[in-house]
Amino acid sequence: MDPMKVQVAEIENLFKLDGYLKPYEREIRRRHGILQDWLNKIDKLEGGLEEFSQGYKYYGLHFNDDNSVVAREWAPGAKELYLTGDFNNWQWEANPFRKLEFGKWELHLPPNSDGSPAIKHLSEIKIIVRNNNGELLDRLSPWAVYVKQPPKEANLGVNYKQLVWHPPDDEKYKFKYPSAQRPKSLRIYECHVGIASQEPCIGTYDHFTTEIIPRIKRQGYNAIQVMAIMEHAYYASFGYQVTSFFAASSRFGTPEQLKRMIDMAHESGLFVLLDVVHSHASKNVQDGLNQFDGTNNCYFHDGPRGEHALWDSRLFNYVEYEVLRFLLSNLRWWHENYNFDGYRFEIKNIRYPSIELSKFKYLFRFDGVTSMLYHSRGINESFSGDYNEYFGMNVDTDALNYLALANYMLHLQNPECVTIAEDVSGMPTLCRPISEGGIGFDYRLGMAIPDKWIQLLKEYSDDQWDMGNLVHTLTNRRYRENTVAYAESHDQALVGDKTVAFWLMDKEMYTNMSVLSESNLIIDRGLALHKMVRLITHSLGGEAYLNFMGNEFGHPEWLDFPRPGNNNSYHYARRQWNLADDNLLKYHFLCEFDRAMNELENRFGWLHSDPAYVSWKHESDKVIAYERAGLVFVFNFHPTKSFTNYRVGTNWSGIYKVCLSTDDQIYGGFQRIDKNCNHFTKPESYAGRNNYFEVYIPSRTAVIYERVSN
Repeated sequence: MDPMKVQVAEIENLFKLDGYLKPYEREIRRRHGILQDWLNKIDKLEGGLEEFSQGYKYYGLHFNDDNSVVAREWAPGAKELYLTGDFNNWQWEANPFRKLEFGKWELHLPPNSDGSPAIKHLSEIKIIVRNNNGELLDRLSPWAVYVKQPPKEANLGVNYKQLVWHPPDDEKYKFKYPSAQRPKSLRIYECHVGIASQEPCIGTYDHFTTEIIPRIKRQGYNAIQVMAIMEHAYYASFGYQVTSFFAASSRFGTPEQLKRMIDMAHESGLFVLLDVVHSHASKNVQDGLNQFDGTNNCYFHDGPRGEHALWDSRLFNYVEYEVLRFLLSNLRWWHENYNFDGYRFEIKNIRYPSIELSKFKYLFRFDGVTSMLYHSRGINESFSGDYNEYFGMNVDTDALNYLALANYMLHLQNPECVTIAEDVSGMPTLCRPISEGGIGFDYRLGMAIPDKWIQLLKEYSDDQWDMGNLVHTLTNRRYRENTVAYAESHDQALVGDKTVAFWLMDKEMYTNMSVLSESNLIIDRGLALHKMVRLITHSLGGEAYLNFMGNEFGHPEWLDFPRPGNNNSYHYARRQWNLADDNLLKYHFLCEFDRAMNELENRFGWLHSDPAYVSWKHESDKVIAYERAGLVFVFNFHPTKSFTNYRVGTNWSGIYKVCLSTDDQIYGGFQRIDKNCNHFTKPESYAGRNNYFEVYIPSRTAVIYERVSN
């Protein structure tokens, strides 16, 4: 890989898109120079990123062709290192590593006398570290690929154990299908294997493969974003407190079963994204990265900079050579070994030393890539939008460099790779190419959108909704920096918050969701707005769309993992698919509308089209109209008023017909829209457009019109 390829030859493109960046050209070039320096260093010492990013082939446990075993670790602070386990009857000091330079350690184990390897598949091993005080400490290898918690009945404690994963060839899963093509329009289904089961238990890779992937495909999604795959000892952390970065979570099954799940997703045409947490790690010592070599640093910063007080986790040291190798190799590992197609970066390491915990009511929403880039500042200061903040001393340049380096590597190795940044700051250049001086992400999450919906539903009555402000929130994104729009994600489903459906219908969902029950005003309102919220977010809010598992059909209640506070119950850590499958329940209507919405996008491709042109936003009528991808969208959010002969502007003359209506009976509506009606444009200027046509738009209804004839 030639590091000279990352010269900022196209930086002028940045200034054409945003002239306000020009005064910060020097800082943009300086940051890019740091990236260049790292690439030059890696090229000189390793021969390039190709070798550097395959640390998993050097470190960890490896079996040679002659069945000898080699183990290598990086433990710069250790005085001595040993390997122990079932293979040597747990004699801690029987098999010492040999110390190499630069903090590396190596151990060779010859094969047994019968030619078999000294360490067997599924046998337990540990790294033993002698620290500088002479104490012996037991650890798991940072490069472990399979770790498992012992069963409760074994009375072996709760710490995870490293089990050797070296199955016979006939037990290894062989991939059968090529990766799915990168979609032009990303329609992402955010999912979690463990809570995908309807039963009160932890779901498995096999269950997800056979039961959930077909559901996702039927709903019209073309990508899945899989959460909590990297092993995490604390289930309720949602995968954000990673303990073993190279190990697929064993609570859901084996590595081979995960490979099969991804392969079957590819067979179904689904692009598979992995949730990545690469800024902080669990503080666990005996089954995590923390204090691996017996010191407080190793993979992390020492002192306050290495501690995330609010998350009670450790923060990576991005200027340490071997830490960069570890993290970049980790990204490549999941692609090379499991065929993941892309990544969403969940990076949470902002520190607010003067902020009270009570101010973090929506903690999950504020922390993402944004929190990796800023440090030691108050939350309101961090997100003001002042360009001086993006290019000032408060930005963690080390973290920024890592993100750029990761994106450069991933896209160079696989041009079809997709990377998504969880970001609420609106940081310029985050989603622009490296060649322009950008950070290289393909998309950022539109995190302000779900917060806007929750604010409207929680704080305002329907007739108080501000149409202009709503449109502003949905369209306020950086030009040519792609945004993933979503009405709600896993964040809103967590206990302590409410989903959109629960904000809309609350306790009425328990008694009035049967199609046989009498009409209920709260349910009628909830069904109508649930569809409208999703459709306007989908079609106006970004260049990709995301939905969290179950929210497409208005899954009731909240998400709460088993913990002492709920008597370790799985009741709220599951998905009640039966609600959507029962045609006698109104959840079915929402599910069918979600499918129709995705199918229509697949047909017209509005997500990968130019941003919408909003021609109308009328406050008293509560009507919004816009054009995108050759379609005309009309939304009437008014709680009571319907409008006949309502004029809608368009630049495209011709005959229009309804192609989707939220008011259709099959979606739980009142069938007030005649879909057979032709709407003829008139060549008169209206709402800043060259033509207009007239429509009937009932209250709490959204309608999409397609041009069927010139």
